[in-house]
Amino acid sequence: MDAIARHLPRLAARVPWVRLGDWPTPLEPIELDGRTLWVKHEGASHTAYGGNKIRTLEVWLGHARAEGAKRIWAIGAYGSNHAIATIVHAPRAGLDAGAIVFPQPSSTWAVENCGALIATGCPILRLRNVVEVPFAAAWVARRERGAIVMPPGGATPVGTFGAASAAFELAEQIAAGRAPPPRRIVVPIGSTCTTAGLLAGLALAHATGAWRWPVPIVHGVRVTPWPITSRLRIANLAAQTLARVEQLGGPRVAIGVPELYARLVVDGRELGPGYGRPTDRALAAMARFADAAAPPRLDVVYSGKAAAALLRLHRAKVGPLVFWASKSTTVLSPPSPAALAAAPSALRTWLRDG
Repeated sequence: MDAIARHLPRLAARVPWVRLGDWPTPLEPIELDGRTLWVKHEGASHTAYGGNKIRTLEVWLGHARAEGAKRIWAIGAYGSNHAIATIVHAPRAGLDAGAIVFPQPSSTWAVENCGALIATGCPILRLRNVVEVPFAAAWVARRERGAIVMPPGGATPVGTFGAASAAFELAEQIAAGRAPPPRRIVVPIGSTCTTAGLLAGLALAHATGAWRWPVPIVHGVRVTPWPITSRLRIANLAAQTLARVEQLGGPRVAIGVPELYARLVVDGRELGPGYGRPTDRALAAMARFADAAAPPRLDVVYSGKAAAALLRLHRAKVGPLVFWASKSTTVLSPPSPAALAAAPSALRTWLRDG
């Protein structure tokens, strides 16, 4: 929220938030196939655990604290970036944290996150299937007074404020000559929070003069299926974010859902067999980036699939391109034998078989 506080201080003063990240995250050029694209290294947002979720949590943790909550619960798959980020950073806001998790396909990156989640010793509610999420969330909210349960990825007009602030941060970096104004920003879409926040933030930054160039297309790459990543749903969440800005005394942005919809691409070509399942193109993109100087860390669940779409656009000479590299650069440690023994048995089995 640092950047939005610099440009719209009265608005930022009315949004409860907690400073977590090391801002700004680097915006660096990278040479691929003889041409340049630019990487926004969101993975460097914190040394303990970074990634795009730190922006979401700055506002969600501030909201929870303002509401007088004692604990905040994250919802996600076994290897959720959002869940482990919440558990790592909630204590910095004076909050306890717990995780409600559901199964996903095993991968190196999901196993790393799940093991780290177990290593913290946090409360974990293990679900049998994603369809149980709304029932579990309601049960926790009824059972535990003084707790807040975030939706998956924190994807509400509360959480989107973090990525909206990132649009102002990107504008500052472009104005400083770190990169040319992009034609497209390529970002993975999972819960939709970052994508909708960027869409709203670009509109807000343009309306206030912080973004002085043509507004780029937000090119979201599906890693979860429709209807979760519905283009209309994302545009609606961006519009709700802008409406909340106005309700809090910020600028009124005269833009509706149709125009926000037109500034958004939802690319489903890299989803493959489904969430968390690797694809040959994602693996090839990860290998291609690994050969470059100072590459971002990529994973097969989110950023690797977005990187595959990025390379497709790059080879088609669409540009300038900014890649929103969302995976934390920090490699997390596995749980101790004692922490593993205390974990739900289904998680132990999943880690062992993975």
